[in-house]
Amino acid sequence: MVRRVRTAVSRRLGVDARALAAFRAALAALVLADIFLRARFLTAFYTDAGVLPRSLLYEQYGALSRLSLHALSGAAWVQGLLFGLAVVTALSMLVGYRTTLATLLSGVLLTSLHYRNPLVLNSGDTLLRMLFLWGVFLPLGRRWSVDALHASTTEASGGSGVDRTARNRVVSVATAGVLLQVVVVYATNAVLKLRGDRWLSGDATRHVLELDMFTVRLGDVLAQYPTLLTAFDRLWLGMLVGSVLLVALTGWVRAAFAGLFAAVHLGMLASMQLGLFPLVSVAALVPFLPAAVWDELPGWRAIPGLRDRPVSRSVSALASGLPDVGLPDSATIRAAARWKRRVLPPLLAVLLVGVLAWNAATVGIVAVPDAAPVDDSPDPRWGMFAPTPAATDYWVVAPGTLDSGDSVDAFRGGEVTWTEPPDVARSYPSARWRKYVSNLRSAQDDSVAGGFADYLCTRHESEDPMVSVSVFVVEQPVRGENTASTERVELAATNCSSP
Repeated sequence: MVRRVRTAVSRRLGVDARALAAFRAALAALVLADIFLRARFLTAFYTDAGVLPRSLLYEQYGALSRLSLHALSGAAWVQGLLFGLAVVTALSMLVGYRTTLATLLSGVLLTSLHYRNPLVLNSGDTLLRMLFLWGVFLPLGRRWSVDALHASTTEASGGSGVDRTARNRVVSVATAGVLLQVVVVYATNAVLKLRGDRWLSGDATRHVLELDMFTVRLGDVLAQYPTLLTAFDRLWLGMLVGSVLLVALTGWVRAAFAGLFAAVHLGMLASMQLGLFPLVSVAALVPFLPAAVWDELPGWRAIPGLRDRPVSRSVSALASGLPDVGLPDSATIRAAARWKRRVLPPLLAVLLVGVLAWNAATVGIVAVPDAAPVDDSPDPRWGMFAPTPAATDYWVVAPGTLDSGDSVDAFRGGEVTWTEPPDVARSYPSARWRKYVSNLRSAQDDSVAGGFADYLCTRHESEDPMVSVSVFVVEQPVRGENTASTERVELAATNCSSP
């Protein structure tokens, strides 16, 4: 009976080593894409010349923001160096060279970048940090990596005479953590959605696609088919409620269920301006793919066009070109390794319980202790479009007066117009700009929006400098009786010549 229970737990909370390798590559690729996308707005978001100079960052977010490496300097060249370092560590992680160290450094740099400007973060960023947290404690470099090639034949193959399935299966508190983390996201979102009438009535997705600030590409087409969207509402809500099946199921059934979640996220990517969030969600599902899936994948030799290419020689050359640097073999190192094996599992178990309890507290399932540093339950982390989708579209208008007396939209450029843009989503330079504006609307302190106005003062050519800037959000209801009406909400106004 004990053996059967262990086998059942292993099949559900274990992860195939090849899935971990693919998971590693997916995380590294996401970091590289994220760095590229953020670099376009490096000055705006991460320097003292941008929307959130360090003085304002410290004022709004306190001591925690001072832990950010990116907050050590407000100069663009320093941020560029840190971005470059993040690229190097991500590439090391991608090929699996010194994988644990590369994962740790990538996670630290990612977290540091997030703390430098929390105003541009979304739930996908939170999930990506959590995936890195668990990834540090997973053997991400066991397969398909330079580290595996550096290992001895016995270590790389798992030893002769060992069952292939057992050789590839990794079971630990960390594998349970990375799997349950994903289920927690879906389950929490399900609880929140069930508290709103829109998701229960089946018209929530239609209402989401009515928000032009999100809808792009395929979303404009799908919005014309309300019956189809109602069916999707039912399907998605049912999947979220049944998300625990991601760990309860095994084999090809689990793979199919995880694939269904991935397909929905890819549909979101094609329909809405959500940045990398859908791709982060897809990467989080990779560890759920069981051994049966990886066993069926053809080797590179079976792929037309690659059969005759010297792939193995290129990989071997890469491995031989990178030094196999490891810790020296000493009694102290061996003793530290033994303590790590003893202490780390219970610490990770405590972390896992804490993650589960915190998320349960966000939806009121678990009461927050009286001694906790918050008065009420913390805000839910995973409330994407829940419990009810927003009912208001909004876009930015920033009238600026130039020294010549002319007026210009300091945010979008061109003449100032208050009418709805032809494409609200594309009126924002990126999904992070839309998230930033969303946080400005809800900010309690006017100085946050003031930082935006101060930044806009510096964007115009110096030959005709900006004299003053006002920042407005034009709000338009997408449901109700007054969908044609708009309201101008002033967020900030500044005199650009003032010190």
